[in-house]
Amino acid sequence: MRGRSFNKLNPPQLLILIFIFFALLGTLLLKLPISTTDSITLVDSLFTATSAMTVTGLIVVDTGTAFTLFGQIIILLLIQVGGIGIMTFAVLIFIMLGKKIGFQERLVLQHALNQSTVGGIVLLVKRIVTFAFIIEGIAVVLLSYRWIPEYGWMEGFYYSVFHAISSFNNAGFSIWSDSLMQYVGDPVVNIVISFLFIIGGIGFTVLTDLWYTKKFRKLNLHTKMMLFGTLAINMLAMFVLFVLEYSNPNTLANLSLVEKLWASYFQAVTTRTAGFNSIDIGSMETGSIIWMLLLMFIGAGSTSTGGGIKLTTFIIIILAVNTFIKGKQEIVVFKRSIHQKYVLKALAISTISILFIFVSLFILSITEQTELIVLLFEVISAFGTVGLSMGITPELTDIGKGVIIFIMLLGKLGPLTLAYSLAKPRQAKVRYPNEDLLTG
Repeated sequence: MRGRSFNKLNPPQLLILIFIFFALLGTLLLKLPISTTDSITLVDSLFTATSAMTVTGLIVVDTGTAFTLFGQIIILLLIQVGGIGIMTFAVLIFIMLGKKIGFQERLVLQHALNQSTVGGIVLLVKRIVTFAFIIEGIAVVLLSYRWIPEYGWMEGFYYSVFHAISSFNNAGFSIWSDSLMQYVGDPVVNIVISFLFIIGGIGFTVLTDLWYTKKFRKLNLHTKMMLFGTLAINMLAMFVLFVLEYSNPNTLANLSLVEKLWASYFQAVTTRTAGFNSIDIGSMETGSIIWMLLLMFIGAGSTSTGGGIKLTTFIIIILAVNTFIKGKQEIVVFKRSIHQKYVLKALAISTISILFIFVSLFILSITEQTELIVLLFEVISAFGTVGLSMGITPELTDIGKGVIIFIMLLGKLGPLTLAYSLAKPRQAKVRYPNEDLLTG
């Protein structure tokens, strides 16, 4: 009876239930006395587990001091499972046990990895796990080279493992209370950590395409858009933050020119989904905060460890607007046209996201006694699974924490997953005549 009821669930519904189950399991594990140095509330435990599972990085208690080694390892496992994907690990276990992957599991994987078809989905899972562990392993070695001389073998290696996994999965959790502010001008830390979350945020399909395709012209359209889009938005973001924060005494003003460049670069690339910070977010200029809101809303790439509406979604909307203004009939990029269904999907994702952000902000404006821009920053950071905060997270009421928990889940699973779980999409069997409508 129970098996039948699960079979009636569509893939988005099943994916949401599995995700909630693991978040609750993580909550119970983090609530154990062995997990914390001092007892924390059930709400704080749920918030931390959800933040780890959604690879967000928002914290209500300090990770390095509030949790024991056991608790930190639980958080790390939740980050790894949440970042690479619950279904990815489930399929990996099935493969190791010699079990057959059924069509239902492939459908759930298709939704979890945001693929257009189920074809080659198991092969993609194998590649995702392989890429993840190889990249994280290399990063651990490089970070150990930096931190073992500073902290000793045991602590240095553990810090390297923790931050490598947290970075690659775009989680933003750090052992240190000030995140990476103490390494604001450190080349090794800046390069390795940023490389990890850029690679993790660019998307596994892009990594696979780059690995197996030798010539640029043979890369698929998604890969080309992600590569050019990531490069362009990162360079622009760095330039804007460098200019806006250059004379700010609380962020860049007191740093050397080299440190200013490192800080501007790091904060520009981390904002789209990673959640680490090398300067004080709460002390940044209002213009910088507004700029970061846009970056967090855009987020990372599809089939990545990051959140947001996704970079390709944003690019498609910009291209659609440009096409309409120029009076053209179809969207063309890299000598390829984009089908109208992807424009509609991009609009649906963006619209649903904005609606949920607005509702969440409305609720928080009632329950929390804080400036509106601070609340908006918190909500969009949660939606983009970024994890940056202007310092309000620990001060949220239980209702406020509940709102942020929901938004983190929405940002990780995707607004369309939630929409599909409530209303199953179906093709219309009747077509109606067109009629003109006044807009604008």
